[in-house]
Amino acid sequence: MLNLTILCVGTLKEKYLRDAVSEYTKRINGFAKLKIIETSNDRELIPKLPPRAYRIALCIEGKQLSSEELSEKLVSLTVDGVSEIVFVIGDSDGMGEDVKAACQLRLSFSRMTFPHQLMRVILLEQIYRALSIAHHGKYHK
Repeated sequence: MLNLTILCVGTLKEKYLRDAVSEYTKRINGFAKLKIIETSNDRELIPKLPPRAYRIALCIEGKQLSSEELSEKLVSLTVDGVSEIVFVIGDSDGMGEDVKAACQLRLSFSRMTFPHQLMRVILLEQIYRALSIAHHGKYHK
């Protein structure tokens, strides 16, 4: 089974965001094992990156993918033998270059800036959508 980790700075304070994370976590767990690791600051990210995982940094200058392309990327990684994928979300000041350099892919959801707490929900929704596409589910339209 695919292991997915969201490595992020900070905790979710708002109940509506925690509820959304909980809902998408439940949905994703039907396809993969998901865990979320929260750190208190950006300096804790690199030590928490699993060395064997495929690491994806979410950053504004990264490559933009459609939902279908993200699905294809996840499928391609698993076909290539990757069993663990880590998505990294920095804090409100962004992500250090050292963290980005430790990742194999820089992924951008938009040239716009999103609040890092909301980004967690957006990322989880897109992971669920990508997995649903890969499994020929009805969620993606």
